[in-house]
Amino acid sequence: MNTLYKRIIVSYISSGKHRKKLSEYSAYEIAKAQKQLRKNIQRTIKNIFLVVAGIFSAAFGLESFLLPNNFIDGGATGVSLLIAELSGTSLSVLLVAINIPFVFLGYKTIGKIFAIKTMLAITGLAVAVAFLHFPEVTHEKLLVAVFGGFFLGAGIGLSIRGGAVMDGTEVLAIFLSRKIKTSIGDIIIIINVIVFSFAAYFLTVETALYSMITYLAASKTLDFVIEGIEEYMGITIISVHSEKIKKMIIEVMGRGVTVYRGKSGFGKAGSVKEHDIIYTVVTRLELSKLSAEIDKIDSDAFVVMNSVKDTKGGMIKKRPLKHD
Repeated sequence: MNTLYKRIIVSYISSGKHRKKLSEYSAYEIAKAQKQLRKNIQRTIKNIFLVVAGIFSAAFGLESFLLPNNFIDGGATGVSLLIAELSGTSLSVLLVAINIPFVFLGYKTIGKIFAIKTMLAITGLAVAVAFLHFPEVTHEKLLVAVFGGFFLGAGIGLSIRGGAVMDGTEVLAIFLSRKIKTSIGDIIIIINVIVFSFAAYFLTVETALYSMITYLAASKTLDFVIEGIEEYMGITIISVHSEKIKKMIIEVMGRGVTVYRGKSGFGKAGSVKEHDIIYTVVTRLELSKLSAEIDKIDSDAFVVMNSVKDTKGGMIKKRPLKHD
């Protein structure tokens, strides 16, 4: 291995620790650090690509659909679009100015790295809107609302996967939820009700209604980009034929299992019986097949299904564009 490369790796693994000489590190330590450094570089490159792709997608949605038709979105982006429409102020300037307080909140609430990434993403979107000019695609209002929201939501979702946000509403919602003990979703709804109420008053009710369609399209697209089509399901199975079910999951479904030792209690007497409790994770698309296979073995099996946000490792195939 090149000596300069070794020194870079040593500098990486000794960061924040007592620095040792190059000769004091074992080959194993250097190899392990080399692998970790490579992973971090790959993750950084992937995140940059996701944020840049998100910027282009959001800019396309704004310039080709929303701006030419005077439609707005929800959140901080919607506020920027509304003020730009009413005052004639540059949207690029407003995107940065309105989101600055949210970046500061992100720094306080989530962390420094997140705040830096978010500021760069917002600035990138502002620069793209100012200097990249995409063609107008259509003036059909419903198409504008749906596809404008689609590209804007995809852009925000890609930037979130890259570790940043281009709309500070989520950051504000996280901050307020910790202060007033309410859900993030409720706060976002309240913010958007206010935004669309102002749109109905200062623009027209029709524009506000179409803008709500834009927001819904953006929200659904954002969820799809972040969650993917293969939503995960955590399955807990309690059956007297646990051994057969475990074998089926491994051999037929091609999935891993975790086995717990537990006791079941039921009836007035509270009868207790020991069981092997099986837990596995499958995608929603595989759920029907798993249920059918369980019924073949034990139609009386007690099965509990829970939605799983995401998984790491094991035998589950990762969704593409996973945000680390």
